[in-house]
Amino acid sequence: MPSKNTETLEKEQLSDQLYREDRSWLGRYQLKVVGNRGLFYLLRYELAQLLFGNTSGALGFFLRRMFYRGLFLQCGLSPIFGKGTSIRYPQRITLGNRVAIDENVLLDSGGPEDCRLKIGDDVIVSRGCVLQAKTGSLSIGKKSDLGCYTVISSVSGIHIGEYVLIAAHCYIGGAQYQSGNLDLPMMQQGIMVQDPVFIGDDVWLGAGSIVLNGVRIGKGTIVGAGAVVTKDLPEFAVAAGVPAKVLRSRKKSDKPPQ
Repeated sequence: MPSKNTETLEKEQLSDQLYREDRSWLGRYQLKVVGNRGLFYLLRYELAQLLFGNTSGALGFFLRRMFYRGLFLQCGLSPIFGKGTSIRYPQRITLGNRVAIDENVLLDSGGPEDCRLKIGDDVIVSRGCVLQAKTGSLSIGKKSDLGCYTVISSVSGIHIGEYVLIAAHCYIGGAQYQSGNLDLPMMQQGIMVQDPVFIGDDVWLGAGSIVLNGVRIGKGTIVGAGAVVTKDLPEFAVAAGVPAKVLRSRKKSDKPPQ
């Protein structure tokens, strides 16, 4: 397997972003959460979250559908937003048709200017999921299904294909910090930026599995529950373990690994 491209990205600490002295508390809030310095948009965002964010039942679904749609860069037909949905930088987020967002989900595209979060048609995002375009863009293809409390954090970029099944409590992406300097806290040494994560169409990630940065998973592959994927996996493989290894192929004509 070819070596991965790796470089170091300097990243401002969250505490520094939240307490910058060169901005007012409102300016810091707009910079970190809303992503728009305009007063009219801020009021619209705040009213939508305050009045409808935690409204229960069918009325809540209806009101959020009506008033959340205009916050996004693009939002398709018939969206569903569950109670407690948190949205950061909505003007960098694109939602396809019939996207269903369950309760207490975080949609965050608050990274650098070119970061985008794109969710395709008929995608289901279950309760408690965290989707972050942190320092790289994140895209999820149509008809994919994300299980409860899954965390997807894009550092170098993450592409998830169509018809992908992701079970509960999975973790994809995330940051790997530099650690070579023993005299400097690791969080201040910068993060390692590798190739993007690529998950092909019709992949199934079992519950609690982890996919690290720079990994490619081929079309039709199954990853067992609790596996940690540290290297590329071919198409139509069945893999499991820590680290994940190919156990067999789903193609009858392929010989099992020796």
